[in-house]
Amino acid sequence: MTPADLSHALYALVLAIVERRRAAGDEVAFELTANDVALERPKNREHGDWASNIAMRVAKPLGVNPRELATELATGLAGVDGVASAEVAGPGFINVRLDAAAAGALAKTIVEAGAGYGTSDTLAGSVINLEFVSANPTGPLHIGHTRWAALGDSIGRVLRAAGAEVANEYYINDAGNQMENFGASVLAAAKGEPTPEGGYPGAYIGELARQVLEREPKLLELDHAVALHTATEIAYELQLAEIRASLARFNVHFDVWTSERRLHRKGDDGLSDTDTAVERLRAQGHVFELDGAVWVRTTDFGDDKDRVIRRANGVYTYFAADAAYYLDKSDRGFAHKIYLLGADHHGYVHRLKALAGAAGDDPARDIEVLIGQLVSINGAKLSKRAGNIIELDDLQAWLGTDALRYTLGRYPADSPLTIDPEILQRRTNDNPVFYVQYAHARTCAVDRNAASVGLDRSSFAPELLTHETESALLGALQEFPRIVAQAAELREPHRVARYIEELAGLYHRWYDNCRVLPLGEEPIGELHRTRLWLNDATGQVIRNGLELLGVSAPERM
Repeated sequence: MTPADLSHALYALVLAIVERRRAAGDEVAFELTANDVALERPKNREHGDWASNIAMRVAKPLGVNPRELATELATGLAGVDGVASAEVAGPGFINVRLDAAAAGALAKTIVEAGAGYGTSDTLAGSVINLEFVSANPTGPLHIGHTRWAALGDSIGRVLRAAGAEVANEYYINDAGNQMENFGASVLAAAKGEPTPEGGYPGAYIGELARQVLEREPKLLELDHAVALHTATEIAYELQLAEIRASLARFNVHFDVWTSERRLHRKGDDGLSDTDTAVERLRAQGHVFELDGAVWVRTTDFGDDKDRVIRRANGVYTYFAADAAYYLDKSDRGFAHKIYLLGADHHGYVHRLKALAGAAGDDPARDIEVLIGQLVSINGAKLSKRAGNIIELDDLQAWLGTDALRYTLGRYPADSPLTIDPEILQRRTNDNPVFYVQYAHARTCAVDRNAASVGLDRSSFAPELLTHETESALLGALQEFPRIVAQAAELREPHRVARYIEELAGLYHRWYDNCRVLPLGEEPIGELHRTRLWLNDATGQVIRNGLELLGVSAPERM
């Protein structure tokens, strides 16, 4: 019996009571849904496998005593197949214990579901645009981008596992002063001149200059304006290709790459997306003109001040590109938009939400802005402009993709993070990614050893899984779909990481106490085969969890 089965059994019992009251002429002024029936794992396993507070939630609308209602529900549950006992505790909690066969049956369910175990339709119908990283194409990705790459990709994975339709999107900031300064820096390096004021230092600029000269040997013979344009475009192409390759090696995939330049490009009608964005916002009634400039009244939606979208000299502000980009996402069918921004972008939260309101959307429903906190290696402060960045590629070469992705994914985005490279390089249990991957590798080793002695899964007797470590392991395995759904709803993939760490610990304890393989001349029996199902179910769930974090599940370590 799965938690969903138990929830539906409780739901049916409560619904029967509601319908009986209504048939008797009583007014029951609420509608019950299956989502109202929540289950929790008791902290003390002696209290049972599951607990529910549904009696206390619905007692008031029904006009009954919570404990009396809980007693009636517990009596009904005791007659449900797979329920060993149901008891009332406190003011109306219902503690449920499953019989061994019902609890153990989950092992076969998981193995047969395979990679699909843990998925759900919780967010079915949601169409989400998930934008993250979006670093300027003026340099290599560094450790700050690395955190958002890991978290953003994992958020997308848990959202899809919960049934949402998700597009990972990278917004290429390839317009404006930063591109001009980037091109000027590369051209200066090609000429052997110092970095211009406001330009980009760092060894990567010199390497880009070398590649640009290889591509265009006559660069330095060109007119300065032509040379600057040429250097900018070639360096931009090279740098963007490096960013794409770095992300691919980091196991991060983007469905869409959107260029800011496209938003400013004039169409056949002589208008750009930025031009039309102003008029579309004006049609919503939130645009006004003052002192020759065009403004959006974002204070109508909680912003601290109104925003200029086009200056008096006719030049668009960055806010104009933000508006055009937001509307472009809507035009592509994304009803819900999630932005993942760095720690220095707190000011964008109200601005983007106000923009959603000005566009006619609901800022509380249609847009989310998640702010990530800083990450460092033992407190080191990093700066791209200072030329002392730690690049994503270097981090991968140093610590490995799995260690990086797991570490960055196991903490909430809004918590500052310091990475300890010594721990991540250890092959010991205090390294979380090693601990989890080793548990998976151990399940695979059990499979190999089982095959070598002729042990297979040809039979299954779940009622034999009665050891306390088996009960605990099965209880944790039941939790995985709920954990994934919760991680998706809250945009918190670290919940998956913490869960599989706990699961790995329970597996190791089970492994130490319950033999899967026969000992010595002991004949292979039903218990051995059934435990092999449980072993494989655990390996599958750990594998599914690691996949949601973009981390590999090695079969040998």
